[in-house]
Amino acid sequence: MRVISGSAKGRRLQEPADYKVRPTTDKVKESIFNIIQFDIEGRKVLDLFAGSGQLGIEALSRGAAYCTFVDKAPDSLKLVRNNIKTTGFGDRAKVVAGDSIGYLAGGEKFDLIFLDPPYDTDLLEKALEYVKKFDILKENGIMVCESQREKALPELTEPYYLLKEYNYGKIKITTFSRKAD
Repeated sequence: MRVISGSAKGRRLQEPADYKVRPTTDKVKESIFNIIQFDIEGRKVLDLFAGSGQLGIEALSRGAAYCTFVDKAPDSLKLVRNNIKTTGFGDRAKVVAGDSIGYLAGGEKFDLIFLDPPYDTDLLEKALEYVKKFDILKENGIMVCESQREKALPELTEPYYLLKEYNYGKIKITTFSRKAD
């Protein structure tokens, strides 16, 4: 697992020791960042269900202004902190230990949100519901969701809307945005 592009390009990130955390493959990560490449610079990012923190770190490497990483697993939090230290992004990152869904109720707004929860749960649906309920995606912001290919995601109502779905083998990337008021 490595940083693909930007200021930390090529830096190796620590990977989970067990299989409870499922890191996004480099191929899928590269595809995600090709999709959003013009929507990263100077943006405020949320890496919910952070795992190893690789999505938020990749965004920081590509010029995001700031990233908040949220996870409740102690092993994941340690990984995120170590990977932030390795890449030197400590001054542009915040690590939050706690329930990811509960964090959304705080109402803090973001330009770019990564949602990559464990696959065999309903956490993605709950996260989408809370993002909309607390309206935390800024106008014209982008939300990137990773799920199993066969998983049907709920339709979001205005001002949120589906941008596009992409399939990579067994993995589906779904992007949403928020219209300007």
